[in-house]
Amino acid sequence: MPLNHYVTLGRSGLRVSPFCLGAMTFGEELGWGSSVETSNAIIDRYLALGGNFLDTANVYTIGHSEKIIGDHIGRTPSRRDRVVIATKFFGNLFPGDPNGGGAGAKSLIASTHESLRRLQTDYIDLLWMHCWDMHTPIEETMRALDDLVRAGKVRYIGFSDTPAWKVTQAQVTAHFRGWTPLVALQIEYSLLERTVEGELLPMARELGLGVTPWSPLKSGVLSGKYTRENAGKVKADRGAWVEGNLGERAYSVIDVLLRVAREQGTTPAHVALAWVQNRPGVTSTIIGARTLEQLENNVSALDVKLTPEQVAALDEVSKPTLNFPAGFLQGAPVFMHGGNTVNGLTAPPWPLAPKPDSKRY
Repeated sequence: MPLNHYVTLGRSGLRVSPFCLGAMTFGEELGWGSSVETSNAIIDRYLALGGNFLDTANVYTIGHSEKIIGDHIGRTPSRRDRVVIATKFFGNLFPGDPNGGGAGAKSLIASTHESLRRLQTDYIDLLWMHCWDMHTPIEETMRALDDLVRAGKVRYIGFSDTPAWKVTQAQVTAHFRGWTPLVALQIEYSLLERTVEGELLPMARELGLGVTPWSPLKSGVLSGKYTRENAGKVKADRGAWVEGNLGERAYSVIDVLLRVAREQGTTPAHVALAWVQNRPGVTSTIIGARTLEQLENNVSALDVKLTPEQVAALDEVSKPTLNFPAGFLQGAPVFMHGGNTVNGLTAPPWPLAPKPDSKRY
């Protein structure tokens, strides 16, 4: 599956690549990103491979990520129009200003104008709310986003890192007030972060939101670099982000990941990316790259076709514990359809079900 095997994002007509290029590492302000020259080369190679979906944020490398994209793409209209640029509001770039961040109308609109300036474009294809702002009424946020869409400054909107109940409230509010609806949801999702399967993923499918997972390799934990055999011997590139996620559960998942990678003749990273990209509801997985080599390696994961047995093995070893009632409801079909075959699946008889010839009161 090449990068130009475009898919529509949620309930919209916006067509994007199956892998989205994350730009959080564009710029060296934080000490671990890519130079301007390398960032430009990564963008060029991604576009040459057929990719068209770039994801950044106003706070990534203190605004430099957006500027790099703007300098390289935004100032060339013919090139800019062929790319889907997504960015985020919420982060505060103005210390001491209480209205410098968040999802209130004043901050949201100002942040969008700043992003438009750095990106050197007249419009943003997809504007994300980076996180839920619990201090701002969701009606205020959705109304301000609708105003930006109606003004032609934004084409589509989405939420990132927001509870399912709040996303639902926002979507239903927009629907009944005739405002611009959300089309996408950006959430962390990987073999080591599957709790989103309890509420967020089912909600996204129900409400027509395309899902774009971030950190599909769990900050590199699933890259294959860290194994049970070399535990404690390999220095983590991103320190606590990696070390805090290495434990018995992670090594159990990595053990299976390594086995499947050997069976496929590929890398653990490819297997982990292929698993995420083929999950129900996922539209476009966000991949990061600090070098051209990393980009090439990650994109190659689109060629991996996992067998049902391999998927089942990965599913089992990474099975999450879901919050109530999501976990409880997985057993609901047993006492709703016990002993019957529904949609091709046969539910075993519920232990407390009455016998066929018993009385029912």
